[in-house]
Amino acid sequence: MFEKELLKGKRILVTGGGSGLGAAMGHRFAELGAELIICGRRPDVLEAAAASISKTFASKVRAIPCDVRDGAEVEAMMESIWREAPLDVLVNNAAATFIARTEQLSFRAADAILGPTLHGAMYCTLESGKRWIEARHKGVVLSILSTSTITGRAFTVPSAMAKSAVLAMTRSLAVEWGPKGIRTVAIAPGAFPTAGATSQLRPAGRDSNWAARNPLGRTGTHPELADLASFLISDAASYINGEMVVQDGGAHLRSSGAEDLLGWTDAQWEAQRALRSKDRT
Repeated sequence: MFEKELLKGKRILVTGGGSGLGAAMGHRFAELGAELIICGRRPDVLEAAAASISKTFASKVRAIPCDVRDGAEVEAMMESIWREAPLDVLVNNAAATFIARTEQLSFRAADAILGPTLHGAMYCTLESGKRWIEARHKGVVLSILSTSTITGRAFTVPSAMAKSAVLAMTRSLAVEWGPKGIRTVAIAPGAFPTAGATSQLRPAGRDSNWAARNPLGRTGTHPELADLASFLISDAASYINGEMVVQDGGAHLRSSGAEDLLGWTDAQWEAQRALRSKDRT
């Protein structure tokens, strides 16, 4: 679909790049010639992903353990990256979510979602942006959001709030930083199943026909999202700024994706809460 060297010369950081959609994007960026940096909280996962990408595409891949919820860790990571060379692209992909009845969320549970999804994206964007501006270096920020930014979404309220805030950041910085040569763009994916997200959002007991009710009758594939991301961060998209591209097969035009949960019983919610507690131990 693209020229093989579409991203040649681009230095790209993908947060949460060790697995799921982050790893899929990283593979595609490397395939298109980029120098890749991935960060996350699990060093073993990061190293495995970096080794796989490097072996497959003979690309330079660096893995940096970093908890993006911690502003000091983000600052240290960016200092380390810039000592070698400036970034050209930041991909805010790291996020967390789970389904829960909102009135039963503790502040710790809410912060577990807001931390990586909102604060992490903001910390990484600010640390990249100030360095780009000081050096008069052009840059791109791509944030992976959600169609909850359009519809809202019951039972994942902290995530919907966080993603909506990052969309506001995307639109605001498009105006503020655009004159400085920095583009901010976003993708709102629909259902692109990953092991981590599926276990939290589609547990046993949820409606099993949700994919079939998508207007296209299926879920998305990781290469589809990786290709869209590759286009948006490339010079071919240099006149796209402040926009969020929805990639969900039209699903948000039918529902927010949470309506089946309105019929869950107390017993189902308690079982899900118990599983979530077990996952944290």
